[in-house]
Amino acid sequence: MKCNAMLRCGSLLLLVLAATNASAQWPFPAADGDKPTLAPLLKQVTPAVVNIAVVTQSRVRTNPLFDDPFFRRFFEVPDQPQVVPRQSAGSGVIIDADKGYILTNHHVVAGADQIVVTLTDRRRLDAELIGSDEGTDIALLRVSADNLTALEVGDSDELEVGDFVVAIGNPFGLGQTVTSGIVSALGRSGLNIEGYEDFIQTDASINPGNSGGALIDLDGRLVGVNTAIIAPSGGNVGIGFAVPTSMVKGVMEQLLEYGEVRRGRLGIMIQDVTPDLSEALDLSLERGAVVTQVEPDSPAERAGLAPGDVIVEFNGDPVDGSADLRNKVGLVRLGANVEIAYFRDGRRNEVRATIGESSQLTADGETIDKLQGAEFRNLDASHPRYGDVQGVLVVAVDQGSPAARNGLRAGDIVTAVNRMPVSSVRAMSSAIQQARGAIALNILRDNTRLFIVIQ
Repeated sequence: MKCNAMLRCGSLLLLVLAATNASAQWPFPAADGDKPTLAPLLKQVTPAVVNIAVVTQSRVRTNPLFDDPFFRRFFEVPDQPQVVPRQSAGSGVIIDADKGYILTNHHVVAGADQIVVTLTDRRRLDAELIGSDEGTDIALLRVSADNLTALEVGDSDELEVGDFVVAIGNPFGLGQTVTSGIVSALGRSGLNIEGYEDFIQTDASINPGNSGGALIDLDGRLVGVNTAIIAPSGGNVGIGFAVPTSMVKGVMEQLLEYGEVRRGRLGIMIQDVTPDLSEALDLSLERGAVVTQVEPDSPAERAGLAPGDVIVEFNGDPVDGSADLRNKVGLVRLGANVEIAYFRDGRRNEVRATIGESSQLTADGETIDKLQGAEFRNLDASHPRYGDVQGVLVVAVDQGSPAARNGLRAGDIVTAVNRMPVSSVRAMSSAIQQARGAIALNILRDNTRLFIVIQ
């Protein structure tokens, strides 16, 4: 009996603890006997999340015979290629109600001929594209309307793993949908999605169509712009990603001023500080970016940086690794002065540097026109294909630039020029300089090899 009583007491205690833990998981406590709910919060914020419909013109695929002049004349085929409108859907977030500014993803509006925003009150508004940045997958739109609701932009740097978040968007074109979860991880990169990565990872369901929607905290502040999911089966598996507002703010400022992001460079090759590297170099550091190479006559060389230096702070912010430093440099305005803290021979030093123009390939001192708009760098240990592949990494490609029109994409690896293998930016520049006529670039894109011919 005693044993049974103890078991019952133990069971009762477990039930009480389970109930206590279950109630602790709710983000909002019950009030006046009601069940916990997110409804009051959502009533305030959901009007700021909009549906975005994008119309693009797509050329109709035709029989190759239609390209024959005689055939076209005989059958009276029109000279103008036939195009059909195609429509896609995404989401957006109003961040300024007075000026009508809306944040969304670059890939939602890329190539759009018409952008239509639908509000929660069913108003349909034509939107103007202010600017777009492929590197961070952020775009800025503007609409003209009264009585808009905007989200307050929060500070994503204050987020911690385990914080509750809510994702709002328009998955599968169904209409506005709300999902909740927690912050699963911070500072995610290496996903080969876009050029600059510092994602918030969440298990709040993000599905196709959610792109450009809002990730908010429980104060109703925008902390991220939903951008991607990992979906091996084509649906949500609880691994979604959002661009943090700490990155979005800098991009938005430049989009407002220039209509694009004008990125600069320091002129260094870097890699992560690892335990093995720290031991080999006798460093007492666990985080940072090790300088492996300094380009001649670069901002870094003029500031006095040298191979072996370990950069630990950039403009007062700690540097976790090479990807973190690259993101920080990539979001600084061209020509800006920055402060860099680094360790050399066990001593901390600080220097100031002026961010210079992004590196572009040159021949005989002139920029190669057909590759303008692309930024290149040597593959280093921070890249997942380092050691497996020799080539030159395409770091970023400006939208609408000659490089973009020729088919280059951020993340491509140029392995050869006219069948001549290249393993550095300098070797690639030399091979292009020696080429006569068309230039054939061997490209490794993800796991696919292809040629890009530049006339």
